[in-house]
Amino acid sequence: MPPKNKPDTAGFDKLKKDLSAGQPGQLYIFHGEETYLRDHYLNRLREVILAGGLGEFNRHDLNAKDMSPHALEEAVDCLPMIAERTLIEVTDFDLFKAGEKEEYIRILSNLPDYCCLVFLYDILEYRPDARTKLAQTVKAHGTAVNFARQSPRELADWVRRHFKAQGKDIDPRLCEELIFLCGDLMHSLQQEIGKIAAYAKGDKITRADIEAVATPQLSAVVFRIADAIGEKNFDRAAAILGELYQMQKSPYEIMGAFGKQMRQLYSARLALDRQKNAAWVAGLWGMRYPADRLMVSARRFSLQWCRRAVVRCAQTDLAMKSTGQDAKELMTTLLLELANTA
Repeated sequence: MPPKNKPDTAGFDKLKKDLSAGQPGQLYIFHGEETYLRDHYLNRLREVILAGGLGEFNRHDLNAKDMSPHALEEAVDCLPMIAERTLIEVTDFDLFKAGEKEEYIRILSNLPDYCCLVFLYDILEYRPDARTKLAQTVKAHGTAVNFARQSPRELADWVRRHFKAQGKDIDPRLCEELIFLCGDLMHSLQQEIGKIAAYAKGDKITRADIEAVATPQLSAVVFRIADAIGEKNFDRAAAILGELYQMQKSPYEIMGAFGKQMRQLYSARLALDRQKNAAWVAGLWGMRYPADRLMVSARRFSLQWCRRAVVRCAQTDLAMKSTGQDAKELMTTLLLELANTA
């Protein structure tokens, strides 16, 4: 069993070995948050299986609406045309909530050697019931591949390689800041890397390049608001809040993110008082990148202030949703109050 909070990479490792050997298996289930990796390896699987022959004629697509044991069996029975194998892709079909499970068990247990069947969970969440015979069949005859978010080191290396491919270099520390600012999903980062590399004039990426064109995620901007409050700089906090409104973020969405930030700050302050480190806070919240930054930020606040901030965020959130008062005005008043008492 993988450690708690650490994704199981056994299926992912097996898929990479299968592709490297040029011998994909007969059954895969693709799921997970990292859609960039999923699409990358799905394309590699297509390249290996559909190479030669009549290419796309040996690929069969099924969606949830058209899926049935009969439809699946028809696709499985299609022999490859001037090639060795066929590829069947089933998208967003919840195998474990389907009827006629015995029929699916029979089909999955007897896939022919020429067939590669992939269940792709894109919008749907993959939630197998390990106690069922169907789950045992999938485990016995196939591989569940979890495309999880990459580790900080893997992701930083990936970012640097992509900048290098565009003739640019980025400092490791600045690379971490980019990931914190824009999030740790590869698809979003790929877009940001392209924008920044195109904007940068020199061979080396600077902080100014990133700040000029990168689109920050909400949590990173809210973090900046908390820092401004820690400095008792209400004007700066209000200016950042105004930027969020210009980004078309609603006060309710901002309040939700800010409330979470205050709860994380409170837990970090508790951790400092109890001699806990950033890793403890990261494990508590399932965090990845901001944990060290959060501990630094927490040193600016007292435990009493953090506790009060959490309570006031909850009260303001309730007022936004129940009193009919102007939500933006309530949010501004909250920031002013917290900045004055920090």
